[in-house]
Amino acid sequence: MTFGILGSGSWGTALAKILTDNGNTIYWWNRSEAAITHIKTRHHNPHYLPAAQFDVAKLTLTTNAAEVVQNSDCIIIAVPSAYATDVLQNLNKKAFEGKKIISAIKGILPEQNLLLNDYLQQEFSVDLKNYFAVLGPCHAEEVAAEKLSYLTFSGVDEAAATQIAACFKTSYLNTVINTDIYGVQYAAILKNIYAVGSGIAHGLDYGDNFLSVLIANSADEMACFLRELGVKNIQVGSIEHHPTVTPQPPTTNYAASVYLGDLLVTCYSLHSRNRSFGNMIGKGYSVKAAQLEMSMVAEGYNASKCMHVINQKVKADMPIAETIYKILWENLPAAKGFNEIEATLV
Repeated sequence: MTFGILGSGSWGTALAKILTDNGNTIYWWNRSEAAITHIKTRHHNPHYLPAAQFDVAKLTLTTNAAEVVQNSDCIIIAVPSAYATDVLQNLNKKAFEGKKIISAIKGILPEQNLLLNDYLQQEFSVDLKNYFAVLGPCHAEEVAAEKLSYLTFSGVDEAAATQIAACFKTSYLNTVINTDIYGVQYAAILKNIYAVGSGIAHGLDYGDNFLSVLIANSADEMACFLRELGVKNIQVGSIEHHPTVTPQPPTTNYAASVYLGDLLVTCYSLHSRNRSFGNMIGKGYSVKAAQLEMSMVAEGYNASKCMHVINQKVKADMPIAETIYKILWENLPAAKGFNEIEATLV
């Protein structure tokens, strides 16, 4: 199985490291010829995770996205959601025929207000059975440092998801299989919004006690949305433990790493760009100033608007996400917004 990666940011670089550490040769797209030359000569990405070293014999580097797609069985799309269509729109409409697509995007396409699989089906006729999402609490910096992490591979074709996941399993990375393709993607989108909120709270000088309550309520709000969306068995405490039997958690158990785990790490970790972005908003930065200050994209910003629109149809009770949307998009003062959030927490 030959892998291609579209995206050379921190997460794309981390995924390239995982695959090549496992002995896979990959096609890897980078928009910068200078960066490609640097990787070939210095064996690391000059802009992202420079400590991650590569065996360049395992890399075919190119600025041509079509070349990557043509020569790969599985194409990993690891660009920020806001730029995904810019990368994909020039491809031939039949480019993905016979290919498997792996989304490494933790966001929603903001101009179309679509998940990547819905966009690919609409524009390239990609069947859902050939689409997979790789998600979970997996900061690229920790993967590069080979700190043990867990990745969830989700797809309606469980056998194919298992086969793909096996290519990523290493001594520092465990893999989990899941068939809840819509649920995991929406959970990833929502956790970014709540992480922005966590950062805003920190910037406003709320303490750890408040933050724990905010995140617990955010977790409940996320589960409410997923239930209203139609995801089944979103629950905690459903695993029966017996001394002689290995527990088998349900695939949509909300306590799993891809749901609650990813929410927690994105809200708490100093690696979290969404938390960092929110922290600047809480300290009084404008949205534009915070974006300029950061060198990476905070997916929660666009996601807050997209989920505001989507939830007008789903109609889940989401006061935290809605207030964060108003702070980011409707100029609601952060302090006033969090005074409103305080009244909703239990």
